[in-house]
Amino acid sequence: MDAIKWAALFGLESITVPARTQLVPEGSIARKMYIIEKGALRIWLNKDGNEITSQFFFEGKLVASLESFLSLQPSSFCLETLEECKLYVLDKMTFDELMKNDPDFREWFQEYILDRFLYYSKHVLSFLRDKPEERYIHLLKTNPGLLKRVPQQDLATYIGITPVSLSRIRNRVARMKK
Repeated sequence: MDAIKWAALFGLESITVPARTQLVPEGSIARKMYIIEKGALRIWLNKDGNEITSQFFFEGKLVASLESFLSLQPSSFCLETLEECKLYVLDKMTFDELMKNDPDFREWFQEYILDRFLYYSKHVLSFLRDKPEERYIHLLKTNPGLLKRVPQQDLATYIGITPVSLSRIRNRVARMKK
């Protein structure tokens, strides 16, 4: 069952949040997970005053500062909306109840954790193996919609470069297509 169906099944609260809202500021404890009905979010961390995006999330996805939500420790990440979002809210108490009492939910959440682990493994391998231009070209091929919805400065930090370097790469790739 997908995340939106879980939200409907359990009658989760629906909220609308403006763009560029920090749902979990860095250093706070995440007490909620969110299921995205509409909109885009990102998880980022602060390194020496610079934001580094680690992942983007779109419709139908479950998102949280997972390590903080599960451990109730301060988050190393910031969870922020990129667009106005319509979200379903899953609080920690409801989550714990579902994990304890609903095997279907537990199985679905375990699949979600595995999917997230595989995503991060591929992302880390890409940083070890590929050049920034190769990471950009891979995004063009596998997720072209991402490039239309994500601000250039956030995309640049996700790839591991500056916005100026991203602009140069985009121009080079565009010239190669001609």
